[in-house]
Amino acid sequence: MPRTDHDSWDLATSVGSTATMVAAARAIATKADDPLIDDRFAEPLVRAVGVDFFTRWVDGDLAAADVDDHESGWKLEHMPLAMAARTRFFDAFFLDAAKAGIRQAVILASGLDARAYRLPWPADMTVFEIDQPEVIEFKTTTLAELGAAPQADLRTVAIDLRRDWPTALVDAGFDKSRPTAWIAEGLLGYLPPEAQDRLLDNISALSAEGSRLAVEAIPDRPQQDVEKAREMMRRATAKWRDHGFELDWEELGFEGERNDVADYLKNLGWRTVGKQMSELLAGSGLAAIPQTNDSVSVADTIYYSSVLDG
Repeated sequence: MPRTDHDSWDLATSVGSTATMVAAARAIATKADDPLIDDRFAEPLVRAVGVDFFTRWVDGDLAAADVDDHESGWKLEHMPLAMAARTRFFDAFFLDAAKAGIRQAVILASGLDARAYRLPWPADMTVFEIDQPEVIEFKTTTLAELGAAPQADLRTVAIDLRRDWPTALVDAGFDKSRPTAWIAEGLLGYLPPEAQDRLLDNISALSAEGSRLAVEAIPDRPQQDVEKAREMMRRATAKWRDHGFELDWEELGFEGERNDVADYLKNLGWRTVGKQMSELLAGSGLAAIPQTNDSVSVADTIYYSSVLDG
């Protein structure tokens, strides 16, 4: 079913299932011989969601190469490497912000992100997690059943980002007068272009001088690449269905011309630097993910880090 402005999901369906896929990739990366990350909560959370496709992948009973379309620049086979590099980027962003004295953090569309539970936060840190009510309830309950405790003052904000989340965030104790560290990981591509702008506007309006923001963005693609991507997503959908999981990749995102994230943030007063996934992989000592000449691959994804000037 195509996305709408009023759709909803849990962690086994639609956009929510991508959060479970990412957690499964983090679980596999954590079990690597020389792991770059340590997310001990990823695997039990994936198992608790109960999607057999992802559980088999974590167990090694599903070969990603059997699921992937060989022409695609986005492969399940590459996900553990990519998520290791991505996780390290956002982990380091938060830890650097805390080292600089920032004491409140916001995780937008937190999904199965367990940073509030696994990072070594300062004792006086407050972490806000925003996501759909069903997602927040599931993760909070599951982690409590696992005996996990937040390592910071965790405030969950159960609201859809398409609603008035700024008010809900303030009501949860967010202080607009204090610098904040924000992350939008794996989020912008699932928002309509105008909603992406609105999200960045709201973040800026809530941010005091010295706030920091880290986001992930996919480069714009020419129209012929969009058409090719649609065909590849249709083939990927068919392969996933053959292996027991129904997820229509073509219907998850929103098309349309988007504003460049760095340029948009510059106009809002942020200083921004960006790195491609290929740079994150190289900087982490991980194997390269192939890039293609005629389409955007996961290696082309850009990771921006910004600081709000006065």
